[in-house]
Amino acid sequence: MEFNDGYPSYEKMALHDEEHGKKVRKAIWKVFWILLIVTLVELVVGFQAHAWNLGRTFLMVFFISLTIVKAAYIVMSFMHLGDEVKSFKWTVLGPFAILILYLVFLVDPGEGTYSKSGRYVIDKNLTKHTHQSHTPAKEASKH
Repeated sequence: MEFNDGYPSYEKMALHDEEHGKKVRKAIWKVFWILLIVTLVELVVGFQAHAWNLGRTFLMVFFISLTIVKAAYIVMSFMHLGDEVKSFKWTVLGPFAILILYLVFLVDPGEGTYSKSGRYVIDKNLTKHTHQSHTPAKEASKH
């Protein structure tokens, strides 16, 4: 099946033959359709998350993962990193992988976020002693 489109002659502008131009446009459309499918999956899951009773942690991991997949695919396709040698790929992607892992650890819903429930547990002894002597009821009874 021949790939035909109505775009200007890429071949003449880039000094390539027509066959190469069709190959490039076909690759661009392939990237478009793959990214569109991944985005539609994200939208469907996002809109149906409540109906499907999906947990917050699952949704965070799911959306972050698919966003990373899309970003990596864009980098591999449009920035031509997919055609490079393995050591260069890791030189470019390694720092980003470390940054992403750091951000994932920051999102961890544990005690490190110092949420309201965690704050009560952490400061229970401190708030117990501080607030008992200065409650409004005791202050009113003193006067």
